Amino acid sequence: MKNVLYLLLRRLRVPLITLIVVYAISVLGFVLIPGRDPTGQPYQMDFFHAFYFVSFMGSTIGFGEIPYAFTPAQRLWTLVSIYSTVIAWLYGIGSSLALLQEPMFGRLLRRRSFARAVSQLNEPFYLICGYGVTGSVLVKQLIRRDIQVVVLDINSERIDTLEMDDLSVTVPALSADASLPDVLDDAGLQHPSCIGVMALTNQDQVNLSIAIASKLLCPERMVISRTESDATRDNLQSFGTDLVVDPYRTYAEYLSLAAHAPYMHLVYDWIHNPFHRPISSVYQRTRGRWIICGYGRFGGALYRAFDESDVELTVVDVDAHQLQDIPHAVEGVGTQADTLLEAGVNDAVGIVAATGNDADNLSIIMTARELNPKLLTVVRQNIQANNLVFRNSGTDFIMEPGRIIANRILAHVKSPLLPAFIERMLNQYDDEWARQLIQRMSAVIDEEMLECWSVTVTQASSPALYQVLQENAEVALECLLHNPYDRGLRLDAFAILLNRQGEYHLLPDKTMLLQPGDEILFCGLNKAYLQMQWSLNNINVIHYLLTGDEPSQTLLSGLLQRFSSGRS
Repeated sequence: MKNVLYLLLRRLRVPLITLIVVYAISVLGFVLIPGRDPTGQPYQMDFFHAFYFVSFMGSTIGFGEIPYAFTPAQRLWTLVSIYSTVIAWLYGIGSSLALLQEPMFGRLLRRRSFARAVSQLNEPFYLICGYGVTGSVLVKQLIRRDIQVVVLDINSERIDTLEMDDLSVTVPALSADASLPDVLDDAGLQHPSCIGVMALTNQDQVNLSIAIASKLLCPERMVISRTESDATRDNLQSFGTDLVVDPYRTYAEYLSLAAHAPYMHLVYDWIHNPFHRPISSVYQRTRGRWIICGYGRFGGALYRAFDESDVELTVVDVDAHQLQDIPHAVEGVGTQADTLLEAGVNDAVGIVAATGNDADNLSIIMTARELNPKLLTVVRQNIQANNLVFRNSGTDFIMEPGRIIANRILAHVKSPLLPAFIERMLNQYDDEWARQLIQRMSAVIDEEMLECWSVTVTQASSPALYQVLQENAEVALECLLHNPYDRGLRLDAFAILLNRQGEYHLLPDKTMLLQPGDEILFCGLNKAYLQMQWSLNNINVIHYLLTGDEPSQTLLSGLLQRFSSGRS
C-alpha cells in the first residue's frame, strides 16, 4: 500500500500543488478585495467565508454571492477564480485518469491485491511458478484434490488464460518475474500455510533462482523443479532440492519399460498418469530392434535407458560426429526412406522420432509406417500448438515434456512412497507379477481414474487411528478398507506398500497389524480416499469399524459413559 500511495503522490504532485496554489490565490483575493453591506458600509470577507465561497464556486455548484451582493471588483475576481479553479480541476482529474490507465500502475494495484489475497489464505497451498502445459495440468489436478494453489507467470496472457479456465475455486495469480525474491515473498513463500514451491518455467536459470531463493528463505519448504540440463540438475540437487524432474530422462525410463516389461510399463503409467491406458493397449511385440531418429538430449537419454535394458538399437542422425561411439548407427535424415531401410526398419519392432522439429518427427513416423505398418511408433512433440495434429497422427506414444513433468510431480505430491514402490517393483519382481497387479487394479477401478494416496499413522495425520493404537487395541490393515457407512462393504481400494521403520512390504497382507509410525500406500478410487479420511479422523467411526457398535453421538451420553467407566 505504501508503494501505491508513494506513486500517487509522486505522479500527482504538480496537479495537487497547482490546485492548492489556485485555491490559495483565489481565497486571498476575496479576503483583500473590499465589499459593501446592504447599508453601503465597506466590509472585508474573512478567510472562512472566502474559502467556503471558493469551494462551491470552484466545483461550479454556485449557491450565490455571500454574505452580501458582490461589488463589480469582487465579481471580476469571481470570473478569474472560476476559470482558474475549473482549469486546475481539469488538469488534476486528467492527470489522475492518465495515471490510472498506465499499465505500470495497474500492475502495482494487481500485485497489491494479489499479495493481500495470498496473505488471507488459511488453508495449505502450493506456489506454482509457471503456468504452461505443466503448470495448467498441475493446477487442475491439485484443485480436483481440494488443494489450494497460487500461480506466478511472467506471461500475462497465461494469467488471463488461468482466470478464464473453469476452475471450482478462485486461484490467486500474478503476472510477474518469479525469479525475484520479493515477488516470491508476495506470493506466499514464507506464508505458514505454504506446502511447497514448484519451479516450472521453461528457463532453467529462472527455475534455479526460484529454488535457491526458496531454500534460503525457507529451508524446510519442499521445492520441486524442472530442468532440461544435466548441469542445472546437478546444481539443483547439490543444495537439497526435493525433486528435480528431467522430462527426457523420465520419459526415457518410461519408454524403456515398454520395450522389455510391458505390464510393468502399464503399472507405471497407471500410477503416474491420471488418464491411463487400458489393459488392452499392452504391446506384446516389443522385443527386437528399435530405431532412434535424432541423437539430441531426448535421443541420448533414450539410448542410455534402452542400452541398460539390453535392447537392440540403431541410431539415425545427420551429425556423424555424435555417432562415433555408437555401434549401430546410420548417418542421414530419418525422413528419407533409404535411410530408414539402411537402419533396418523392415525388421524393427519400434521407431522413435526424437528430433527437435515437429514436422520432421511426423514425417519420420509416416515414412516408417509406409515401410513397416506393424511398427510401434513414438514421436516427440515440441510445440503445444501442434497438439491437434499429433493427437490425430495415430502414433502409439506421444512424448510431451510438459505433461510428463506434471505427471511425475503429481505422483510425488500424492505420496513420497510412490518412488519407493516403483523402485522395488522394478528391482524385485517380474512382468508376470506386474500383470497380476494391473488386473487387480482394474478389478477395483474398472474404467475410472486410479488414485494413489498414503496414510501415516501419527497423531497429526490420522488422530483417531493413532488414539486407538495408543489404547493398545489391535487394528489390522483391512480395518481401513471397510466402508465407514457400512462395515460390511469394502472400499474400492487396496494397499500396495507398507513402510515400517525403513522395512518395505509390497502388497502387504490385509491381516497385518498396524503400528504407530507406519506409512501405507493405497491405490483405488477417489471416493475411497475420501471415505478413508473420515475413518482416520473420527474416533466414533474407527470404533464402529473395529467393533460394529455405533456409539452415541451426544455429548451427554459420552460424559455418562466416561463417568460410569471411571466409577467401575
